[in-house]
Amino acid sequence: MPIDIRALRYFVETARLKSFTQAASSLYVTQSTISKMVKQLEDEVGQPLLIREGKSVRLTDVGRVVYDRGQEALGVVHRLTLEVADLSSLGRGQLTVGIPPMVNLFFSPAVSAFRKRYPNLQLTLSEHGGQVVEQQVANGELEVGATVLPGDTGLALETRQFAKYPIWAVGPHRAAWASGRTVTLEALRDEPLVMLTDEFSLTRKLRQAFLEARIEPQVVAQSGHWDFLASMAAAGLGTTFLPEPLLKRLETRDKLAVARLTEPTMDWALAHIWSPGRYLSHAARAWLEVCEEVMG
Repeated sequence: MPIDIRALRYFVETARLKSFTQAASSLYVTQSTISKMVKQLEDEVGQPLLIREGKSVRLTDVGRVVYDRGQEALGVVHRLTLEVADLSSLGRGQLTVGIPPMVNLFFSPAVSAFRKRYPNLQLTLSEHGGQVVEQQVANGELEVGATVLPGDTGLALETRQFAKYPIWAVGPHRAAWASGRTVTLEALRDEPLVMLTDEFSLTRKLRQAFLEARIEPQVVAQSGHWDFLASMAAAGLGTTFLPEPLLKRLETRDKLAVARLTEPTMDWALAHIWSPGRYLSHAARAWLEVCEEVMG
């Protein structure tokens, strides 16, 4: 049985004040409007709700039930309105952001700024490879995330780049390419490689580059942890690939040879992603705004 919420509100106010006239004054409408809406509600319910006694009214048995439940329903609507307004002003709520593990170190300043600005908004960082994050955003599991460009063009996601760094080859000092400051993919044709697992966007980018160069990469090991890749390279297992910012964080830097990857020159471009055809919550938009301010 559909019930007009406005008719319910007018009826509850009339029953509370026991007067059509006072209800009209309280709701800033005409008495005829009140009478019309109460009659509409009675027609929807199918029974009389009020008994008119001169200038006053009293509830029927059915009217008492509708009045009690009507107060509850209007209370729910009122709380909903307040909560939506509260969320709109970011007073509270929650947001989950998808971030690849290799990218998370860039977000510490943004997370700190976001928490200071919106202390009552719960922020969760969900760590997965870039391809997984892209799929979750496209499916609506996540509102926003971050990935390495280029993303999967078939998902038609909106992107906003916030950083770009060159990619470096990292390997043992005895590697054939270790004497130069740069290294080409061709020079790595027969080199053993240790790479991130295939769910990572950087691996997707490298595999595509090898394919275009008609080189079959000699991958001997894969891991989802960049520091473990560096340790394997330092142990002489093979050459790996890391974006420039991570080189400074290597504890085994003195045990490694590094050279910038060229021919082709490859960059590690980071971007926020979201679905252009889907509504972004106030929290998601606030996250993007804070990241824009802090990270550029």
